[in-house]
Amino acid sequence: MIDEGETLLGGLAREVFEETGLTVNTWSARSYTVTVDAPDLGWQLTVEAWETDQVAGEICIADPDGIVEEVRHTSAADAVQLMAASPLWVREPVGAWLGGDREQHYRFALRGTNRASARAERIS
Repeated sequence: MIDEGETLLGGLAREVFEETGLTVNTWSARSYTVTVDAPDLGWQLTVEAWETDQVAGEICIADPDGIVEEVRHTSAADAVQLMAASPLWVREPVGAWLGGDREQHYRFALRGTNRASARAERIS
């Protein structure tokens, strides 16, 4: 979440620090954007995934939102398997990126009035 008055990358650096304890010194490139429309739930989510090659600090999961569940070093193939239960709008773009696909924008729709049972589908 970008707070009022923050730049996009400033807010992203703050979020990374809050959730992982790592300080991002520079961002190198935006990898892709994900948009999820959930009209039945009354929300839309837009996420930009950025790459960095300079971080400092020790990993410390202290995520106030409960999004980060675990951190580990793994191969790309193992990462795809670990994301099997993740929402479609997470596992598909991350899996494609890990596989070398550089698609710029992923769009999904979430249909249903209960997030736990709603059906996600790729729309572009």
